[in-house]
Amino acid sequence: MTHKWIDPNDAQHRPTLGRGLLAGAVFTAALGLAGTAQAVDLRFGHGGTEDTAYHLGATKFQELLDEKSDGEIGVEILGNSVLGHETEMFEQQMAGALDISIINPGLITDFSSTANVFSIPFLYRDEDHWRTVLDGEVGREIADRITEETDVRILAFYGGGKRQIVSTEPLESLDDLEGMKLRTNPTKPLITAWEALGADPTVMEWSEIYTGLQVGAIDGLLNEAEWIHRMRFHEVAPHIGLSEHDITVRLLTMSQMSWDRLSEDQQEMVMAAAEESASYARDIQLEQDAEALDLLVEEGATLHELDRERMQEQVRKPLQGVIEEMGLSDLHQKIVNAE
Repeated sequence: MTHKWIDPNDAQHRPTLGRGLLAGAVFTAALGLAGTAQAVDLRFGHGGTEDTAYHLGATKFQELLDEKSDGEIGVEILGNSVLGHETEMFEQQMAGALDISIINPGLITDFSSTANVFSIPFLYRDEDHWRTVLDGEVGREIADRITEETDVRILAFYGGGKRQIVSTEPLESLDDLEGMKLRTNPTKPLITAWEALGADPTVMEWSEIYTGLQVGAIDGLLNEAEWIHRMRFHEVAPHIGLSEHDITVRLLTMSQMSWDRLSEDQQEMVMAAAEESASYARDIQLEQDAEALDLLVEEGATLHELDRERMQEQVRKPLQGVIEEMGLSDLHQKIVNAE
């Protein structure tokens, strides 16, 4: 079996910076955003296939914007990473060579320190709290900070995959995490949290995970049900601990240069379409996540309930120091307090 998927959640899969700027130059002449023209054509790049919430959300955005603008604003969707990896597309946006894309915030922390806030585990109490954060004042503050740091405008938030623990051995209690070689992204909040829970965070390339589980190089990993199923990880690691330590967030982004070329009325239409499509895409992603979890059980995976309150208590103090060190204490507190 060959596994060549690129997980959009995977902060370890970062291409060399700068390639996107070169690739983006190819598209500069074709943006179709001349300030004197009434009609506007926007290029929307993303890394998902046609069955993903990425593409379905992009299609919804396209339809909404066509309707709101009476055809004045067109959107060309370029999915399946045809314009490059997400980091490359983000670089193209910074250069003004791509209009819109969907970005994993964990991949742009080299450009925005604020984007690190989404790597903090156990950030949300539940699904309702997650929605409140993304759609409320704190979500807009985070969006504005990232915009200031990168010159790429955050229009709205997609996402909705719930991250779990995938394990080769049963997870009957939190004690089973002790000494577990757990493949995780190399971000300080994640490493700190899982060490506090007794696990041994381990670095491994995404493409090596399946074999790593087979030969015992790792005992487990962190992932959403959709990606566990796509990558067939449950064939070699059939135990899934329901930690729900994260609900993914994806940034719907627009080049500030592209935004500035729009009239005020056009900007309002783009924002309205972005917010409506984000709500739609999040609903789709949550549905797909639940469906994938059911499929995993049908195909032999065993689900294990975990004590999330105890997990949160164990990681609270170690994480506090990391959050302060990263300068994210104010945003973190606002997220915690969001009602």
